[in-house]
Amino acid sequence: MTLDRSAGLAATARALACGEVTSQALVEDALARIGATRNTLNAFRIVRTRAALAEAAAADAELAAGVRRPLLGVPVAVKDDMDVAGEPTAFGCPGEFPPAAEDGEAVRRLRAAGAVVIGKTNTCELGQWPFTEGPAFGATRNPWNPQHTPGGSSGGSAAAVAAGLVPAALGSDGAGSVRIPASWTHLVGIKPQRGRISTWPLGESFQGITVNGTLARTVADAALLLDAAAGNHPLDPHRPPGLDISAAVGRDPGRLRIALSLKPPFTAVPARLQPQVRARVVELAERLAVLGHTVEEADPPYGRIGLAFLPRATAGIAERVATVPSPELLDPRTHGSARLGRLLGGAPLRAARRAETVLHRRIGAFFETYDVVLAPTTATPPPRVGALHDLSGLATERAVIAACPYAWPWNVLGWPGVNVPAGFVDEGLPVGAQLLGPAHSEPLLVSLAAQLEADLRWHERWPELAALDSPAA
Repeated sequence: MTLDRSAGLAATARALACGEVTSQALVEDALARIGATRNTLNAFRIVRTRAALAEAAAADAELAAGVRRPLLGVPVAVKDDMDVAGEPTAFGCPGEFPPAAEDGEAVRRLRAAGAVVIGKTNTCELGQWPFTEGPAFGATRNPWNPQHTPGGSSGGSAAAVAAGLVPAALGSDGAGSVRIPASWTHLVGIKPQRGRISTWPLGESFQGITVNGTLARTVADAALLLDAAAGNHPLDPHRPPGLDISAAVGRDPGRLRIALSLKPPFTAVPARLQPQVRARVVELAERLAVLGHTVEEADPPYGRIGLAFLPRATAGIAERVATVPSPELLDPRTHGSARLGRLLGGAPLRAARRAETVLHRRIGAFFETYDVVLAPTTATPPPRVGALHDLSGLATERAVIAACPYAWPWNVLGWPGVNVPAGFVDEGLPVGAQLLGPAHSEPLLVSLAAQLEADLRWHERWPELAALDSPAA
């Protein structure tokens, strides 16, 4: 017996614990689905066929012996910026990479919870852009419309979950890279507090702006994967207090004061919220008001927060480029960002790091008036595959900012955010909205997201499998 693709993470774990299905059957089914969509979705960089089947057999033996762990035997995926022992960590780059000697801390914790890591999902080169395509692996496509990107940089993880290849997956978020693909594939995406899920062996990924997060179809599943992966390596510089995020699912959030923020933060180039996306976010705000919350338009005092982001992001790219085995194979845009990062890696980077404390104080004061910010996750629906392929570095940055101006400030702050599905626009393309909170506010955001999910039932809508049966044009 196996399970329908609609079975989520928690339901799959329960079925395994009750003996209704075996891990081997689940893994075989997942491998078949991944293989069937290899030429259409192209969600995975690495599929661990033999290793995953062996781990499934070991999980079945544990289950038969009465062992119980939160995710024992459940197949999940992780983004290809995370170390999995014995597998290369190419992070979207071309070239030959050595196998990792050991699991990264987040993967180690998933294994400790019993999960079977079935593979590593595609990401754009060094996670720089909100699309998932490149010469190293081709293009990853959106299950809702394969002519469009699933977003990025955790686009492979998002595509895999949205299509039902796995019930949940880990991604990483340095400028919205969990929330953006969650938005564009009709998923819940949690960007947790900095340090909640370890990024070790990198104590501070991209100068601290990148965190690991979760993608799933439901709030409960995203929270369960977060709890399983959460925790720290002894040398992690950021060690937030432990939280039981899953306990907040189904908890009444109370009557909240919600700021509807539709204005993009200051950027060096123009960004405009498309009317069709604005309409879906406003409808979500109206549902929150119906649920009893006080909603009013107000924008956090971001100021010129971009000055605290750019040096950290580009310096992080420069650091990663220096470790790539074949840098000559990298995209010219990557080299351009690395050059800028080396220029900004001294005094500007130090100033950017110092600015975080000031921003915490100023934007934190906003949460004395409001409990949660509701904002668009993106300004546009997902672009077509290849739309940014031949652009220069500057043109790419302009296009990225125009499409995705809303997510990155919370990476500077290091605070939690949750993407929730906001509906569909032209051509049946998904869009989303962010619930944003102050430090350590994951339980509140998850509680509110779960309340919305119970009302809107977004997890009941799936992409048509027929769209995935033949290669996209």
